[in-house]
Amino acid sequence: MSSRPSRPAPAIALAALAALLLVLGPARAAATPIRLWHAYRDDEARALGAIVAAFKGEEVELLALPFDAYASKLQAAIPMGEGPDLFIDAHERLGDYRARKLVAPVGDALEPNGEALFQGPALAAVRQGGAIFGLPISQKCMALYMNTALVREAPAYLEDIAALAGTLPQGVYPLAYEASNAYAHMPILAAFGGTMLDENDQFGFVGPGPERSLELVRSLIARRVVPEDANGALVTDLYNTGRAAFVMSGPWFVGGLKDEAKQRSRVVPLPKVRETGRPMRPFMTVEAVMLSPQGAQRVEARALARHIAGAAAAATRLEVARTPPVRSDVAVPADDAFIAAFTEQAKVAIPMPTSPAMRSTWEPSARAIRKVLRGDASPEVALSEAKHRFDDVRRPLPPPASPAPLLLVLGALALALVLRWVLAAKAAVSGPTRPTRPSRPALRRSFERSLSAYKYVAHAVVAIGVLVMVPLVIGAATSLFAGSGEGLRYVGLANFISILTARGEPLFSSGSFYLVLAVTVLWTVVNLFFHVVLGVSLALLLHRPTLRLRAVYRVLLIVPWAVPSYVTALSWKGMFHRQFGAVTGLIEAVNSAFGTSIEPIAWFSSFTTAFTANVTTNVWLGFPFMMVVTLGALTAVPEDVLEAAEVDGATRWQRLWSITLPLIRPVLAPAVTLGAIWTFNMFNVVFLVSGGDPDGTTDILVSEAYRWAFTREAQYGYAAAYSVLIFLLLTLATRDWRWRRRTPGSYIPQGGGAADGSAPAPVAATEAV
Repeated sequence: MSSRPSRPAPAIALAALAALLLVLGPARAAATPIRLWHAYRDDEARALGAIVAAFKGEEVELLALPFDAYASKLQAAIPMGEGPDLFIDAHERLGDYRARKLVAPVGDALEPNGEALFQGPALAAVRQGGAIFGLPISQKCMALYMNTALVREAPAYLEDIAALAGTLPQGVYPLAYEASNAYAHMPILAAFGGTMLDENDQFGFVGPGPERSLELVRSLIARRVVPEDANGALVTDLYNTGRAAFVMSGPWFVGGLKDEAKQRSRVVPLPKVRETGRPMRPFMTVEAVMLSPQGAQRVEARALARHIAGAAAAATRLEVARTPPVRSDVAVPADDAFIAAFTEQAKVAIPMPTSPAMRSTWEPSARAIRKVLRGDASPEVALSEAKHRFDDVRRPLPPPASPAPLLLVLGALALALVLRWVLAAKAAVSGPTRPTRPSRPALRRSFERSLSAYKYVAHAVVAIGVLVMVPLVIGAATSLFAGSGEGLRYVGLANFISILTARGEPLFSSGSFYLVLAVTVLWTVVNLFFHVVLGVSLALLLHRPTLRLRAVYRVLLIVPWAVPSYVTALSWKGMFHRQFGAVTGLIEAVNSAFGTSIEPIAWFSSFTTAFTANVTTNVWLGFPFMMVVTLGALTAVPEDVLEAAEVDGATRWQRLWSITLPLIRPVLAPAVTLGAIWTFNMFNVVFLVSGGDPDGTTDILVSEAYRWAFTREAQYGYAAAYSVLIFLLLTLATRDWRWRRRTPGSYIPQGGGAADGSAPAPVAATEAV
């Protein structure tokens, strides 16, 4: 018997750890908070917070997301198990959510006899295939807000509102609404018998009726009845400041009103259009609390859904957010004209279709409306183009392809990599004079000698692999697929072929890859030119030792770079507004001071002005980077060389051109390369300032890829193919720059001899002078 003592400690520790995990695992799962996502703001967000605070159950993690990114966040998070347990959204997205398996039936979250409690079409809107996929909490549609300080009687016809033009105080619009928004245009479209999507999921915004509706809106803008290019923030500001007599909006509008504006407000149903005699019928949206597949399995999540859709919660929403209830057991004050108006309007409203095709109507419809209202095209031409865009997005997916060619290519690449590694290892061990095969001990010793170096770089390799390489590989793989959910299929290079052949259209047709690439290259070159010229010029000015307050100037000139780009982009977009922007205010000031008659510029009505607006914004953002890099490079320029050149009679321009610029060029070259890459992919400015207007002509490759991913039926494979092409273009461009950089005589290296082996840089530069 051996006297060596046993060592059971590791086994005991492992057993204890396993037991601890078994005990704490369920407790930890039970303690996981319920995740609830929403896109509310203002009073609606406050009402939801109060409702959740009253829930007697598990802790609730409430997350508010921007509305524009809401659906894409759900699509990305729920399939990965990182999304919400329940979320609040509009019923028209239900068809798309079901196809992507993002939503599950509510089950027992619907209280007993609950179907009899919901009014009107609320419950029918969330019922599909015999199952209920959401609990209605509100139904929203547009109505007419009246400023009782300006008008007293509710209009019977839209033309009665238009007749107020010229009778109201100067600067007051008879009607304010987002005229270029397809959702806001729906009431007028319905009055002319039109629709966005027909019963066969085909584009319905075409024909004589829709054309006449656009002509009517265009005439209202021309007569200054309605402000042009109005967004939600502008409409709210006009009403709050008493510069709008009527506003078309929904119950969400009241959340942004000041107390004074609320007191002089009255809500009435939308009027009729005298030309057709029909009422204006807005879209109706039923908002519901929906359960994700993960949340549907949690009893606490179903209880929270029942609570949010309950009578007490409906009363809270009515009191805090003025949201009309959808339950028959919630008492509404008889004298509440606000709720009565929206309830009356809902009776003639049109429930928005739940088909996934509905999402594909918004972008082409909005583009067509903007083109007509800006006078860029007739209604017939603009709506015909919109239908063509809709049909192009909705066309069938490419047929499935065999993965065999891809597997062969991947196998060949793997074999080539292994062979290269073996040859490299053989060369490292045997050396150039010993072509003998390395032994395993030699390879082992070589590996052990390098082990300490591997430890130093291991964390960096892991970080770069997870954060850079894995997304690149996943993106490249995604580009080989089409469809989503159960319809996902491998299509090989079909997405790339479709992009490079312009989807069967002329190569430089609107929205084609080649036209967008040309705009992207022009965008990059123009921006880079101004970045370098302004940055280097300001750096040379700030580097002068005789300049006073240099530190103050440096801080002020770095501010545009320090401010977040999206804040700067939105600020510049506001300044470029044709009616209320700062640029227009400056033009009016010049007209008043000098008696000129310069017309305000419609910045986003033509490619030239929209492109100029984008470039101006991006130059403001980009020149500080070049300035800072140049300032750092100038500190390394030898003063004795400049003094020697000055003694030799060189002018200031000769010293700049022959000494300073050659010496700072090696530092500027990487900065210029980075600036080119950043500008090539500058999504924020293009998307937030011009939004691709007019008609998508100012879109660049990255914004086009975004539209395919998030506004055109979420065609992620097609968008990923765009991203792969962008990556390849930038890779080839940077490698070409590196090749040129190594070419003899292309530049003078810093701190050493010239590339061709001649005199060191300072000496060569002095001799050139």
